[in-house]
Amino acid sequence: MTSTELPEYPEKIDSAVLKIAGVVVLGSIMSILDITVVNVALPTFMTDLNVQNYSTVAWTVTAYTLALATVIPLTGWAADRFGTKRLYLLALALFTAGSVLCAAAQSIEALIAFRVVQGLGGGMLMPLGMTILTRAAGPQRMGRLMAILGVPMLLGPILGPILGGWLIDHATWHWIFLINLPLGVAALVYSWVVLPKDTPQPGESFDFLGMLMMSPGLALFLYGVSSIPDEGTMAAPKVWATMLAGGLLVLAFIAYSFKPQHPLLDLRLFRNYNLSISTLTMFLFAAAFFGGLLLVPTYFQQVRMETPFDAGLLVAPQGIGAMLTMPIAGALVDRFPVGRIVPVGLALICAGMFGLTRVEADTSYPYLIGVLFVMGLGMGATMMPLMTSALRTLANHEVARGSTLLNITQQVASSVGVAIISVVLTNQQKSSDAVSAARALAEAERTGEQPPSAVLQYVQSVGDQFEKLVSQEAAAAFAHSFWIAFALCVVTFVATLFLPKKREASHLLDDEGKPPVVIH
Repeated sequence: MTSTELPEYPEKIDSAVLKIAGVVVLGSIMSILDITVVNVALPTFMTDLNVQNYSTVAWTVTAYTLALATVIPLTGWAADRFGTKRLYLLALALFTAGSVLCAAAQSIEALIAFRVVQGLGGGMLMPLGMTILTRAAGPQRMGRLMAILGVPMLLGPILGPILGGWLIDHATWHWIFLINLPLGVAALVYSWVVLPKDTPQPGESFDFLGMLMMSPGLALFLYGVSSIPDEGTMAAPKVWATMLAGGLLVLAFIAYSFKPQHPLLDLRLFRNYNLSISTLTMFLFAAAFFGGLLLVPTYFQQVRMETPFDAGLLVAPQGIGAMLTMPIAGALVDRFPVGRIVPVGLALICAGMFGLTRVEADTSYPYLIGVLFVMGLGMGATMMPLMTSALRTLANHEVARGSTLLNITQQVASSVGVAIISVVLTNQQKSSDAVSAARALAEAERTGEQPPSAVLQYVQSVGDQFEKLVSQEAAAAFAHSFWIAFALCVVTFVATLFLPKKREASHLLDDEGKPPVVIH
């Protein structure tokens, strides 16, 4: 076979391809479960690691997603430079080592730092897995194999919170990370044996300067935002100086990105209308949906006093809703323009998020479960059609860069949404005398010290109504935060109205008739 000939692939899915698919599914399960399993653990982190503000503990999520955003554009270059098998083994090792370090963390600062290590490994697993599987299976069999890969994507949001809650209830929070050790070792051995050797083929140069501007810029800006509750004002140097430094770095990155031949993010692609409006919609959607959804398990634990396991069970309807509509939306997107599909999904999300703005200390569980299920239905009808719309009209050679741009946008938007909405929640909680007094009493009990006299006087003045007042004002803090997420959802819905409402020709095949690898 000459270098220009394509390898021949059998029509049936043989055992060799299934073995490689097993490697990719195992890596996907580790990565996706870890994203969802931590959400239910945030109240436990606050208690066990003595964290005062929710906005601080939310950095265990923000740091991970920022690490994902950093490593996604690096993956393609590194795979060509070092080979996919070597890089996949390195990603597994990084993720597993990061998980063990997270389990050993003794402070919230250490946990956040180790989550970055974990994210650097986890961020490479999915795109590398897709590349490995595409090379092994060929274009004609990818559709059937994607159904296999879709299993962890659909089950992760359902099983992650339940598994995390069960481990916290029956062991400790450390086990939500330690469970990755046997999985990681098994995946390393399995990958070493099953994955074929490949020869590195260095290609494009990597934009290290762009990465050194984008990643620290985003981290500094979001750190400044999340410091607002601690400082109490935006006038504090810790807030405005870091936000300014981060903002300037991001602006410098945007200006610089139009100069290199192979920039970290090819912003020139925004000349394409479909990509621009889809990316804007994706950014707003991810910020609103993932930022708001993060609060739900915490509401169940802090306001309704549910165990982490029960909180995980209660948020499962959202994942079930997404599991129902995602395959339907995937089938419809080939028959109808995305501008007819995504607004329906966003309308469902808006309805669900509005339902969450009505939460109180005693809101009925059937109501909450119904609201989360509706949001899940909307989520399943939104994400994949948006991705498809953005990439469909790009030229062949632009698709890989467009996919990278979209996925980084999603991760960055999730980080921004989590940071902003967690700051809103923290400020609302700190503005409540009842919630602040309850926390002061809990801290005094933990340390064995006498509560401040002002707190005791406040509790005495409220009398028997104290506990009820704490629950009511804590619920009101969550409801207020959900209003921010709802407002973002409404803005996102407006953006969906500008999505294309006519079928357009697809360019999602390359010059050899093969679909490109889309990084997720």
